[in-house]
Amino acid sequence: MALFLLILGVEIVVLKQLYGGARRESVQEQAQTARIVANGDILLHDVLYTSARQADGSYQFDDYFKYVKDWIAGADLALGDFEGTISPDYPLAGYPLFNAPPEIAKTMQKTGYDVVDLAHNHILDSQLSGALDTVKTFERLGLDTIGVYKKDRDKEGILIKEVNGIKIAILGYSYGYNGMEANLTEEQYQAHLSDLDEAKMKAEIQEAEKTADVTVIMPQMGEEYALEPTAEQRRLYRKMVDWGADVVFGGHPHVVEPAETLEKDGEKKFIIYSMGNFISNQTYERLENKWTERGVLMDVTFEKTGDRTIVKTVKARPTLVWAWGKGQYDPAGYEYFDYRVMVLEDFIKGGRYRNELDKAMQEKVDTAYQEMNELVNLQW
Repeated sequence: MALFLLILGVEIVVLKQLYGGARRESVQEQAQTARIVANGDILLHDVLYTSARQADGSYQFDDYFKYVKDWIAGADLALGDFEGTISPDYPLAGYPLFNAPPEIAKTMQKTGYDVVDLAHNHILDSQLSGALDTVKTFERLGLDTIGVYKKDRDKEGILIKEVNGIKIAILGYSYGYNGMEANLTEEQYQAHLSDLDEAKMKAEIQEAEKTADVTVIMPQMGEEYALEPTAEQRRLYRKMVDWGADVVFGGHPHVVEPAETLEKDGEKKFIIYSMGNFISNQTYERLENKWTERGVLMDVTFEKTGDRTIVKTVKARPTLVWAWGKGQYDPAGYEYFDYRVMVLEDFIKGGRYRNELDKAMQEKVDTAYQEMNELVNLQW
């Protein structure tokens, strides 16, 4: 009897070790996920900020993002492209030298953004000091920036955000700076700006791939208002994937360009060549171009199991700028407008805000939603 109990005890211990180990292994292999969203240009033309001016001289942009706040704040990591500068040393201005009120940064923080892409052709509109002021403005609010280096591109580390146990590297690059770089010394240019130098990009992306679980690139290039990427965009963005990028969120053309799914080492990678405008004054009424008032909010989920991280899901959510006149006018003679960024699935039939639109706006939303999905042509 004693021998039987001893053998039984040994078997129980062995079984506990076996199944306990299995449980521990199962926990270790449990999938972790991180959902990120990203959007294109937040571009404050002068009428956008003058329309947001309050009686006390401050600016209030929160309402512009009223309908997208849940989407931005609800993600694990939100990336936004702010096009222009925020500098107290230069006058407020729209095109061609953008310099916005600092309240837009506060609104972006309250909306839920975590990272701001500053790698674009307007970042020197207030000179190098204005670019650095823009970085400081966002950083004081707890938002990270990419695309402008405070001291030295060759020495500063790559931005890596750890989200739900997944390390996400984020890099931004601009094709140029509208000639404003002529005001910089060569040393300043190389130290502070993040351009499309292929040797540097390759080294940075390869370093990011070694250090992080996934790598996201936000490049700015292409032909403005073109609905298809250039051959150079296709070549360079595919190279970024070859070097180690998992996702490429393109920008600059002010309109959306199609998406592309690639396969590398048996895993799917994703490119959207341009996310278009998120908010601007480039409405149809202003430019007679329906595409410039449309954009996409990219919605991507990464999944990590053990040491392997993949792009699990990708969705492109069409957006639209809804603008209407206030019946109030600037001393310069133009009318003030109110603006709302819309994620269109909230406004199509069955959407939670459908009933807030009149029939004409419902038709506009339905058409934009269909045409945008056809243009992006996301195959995942």
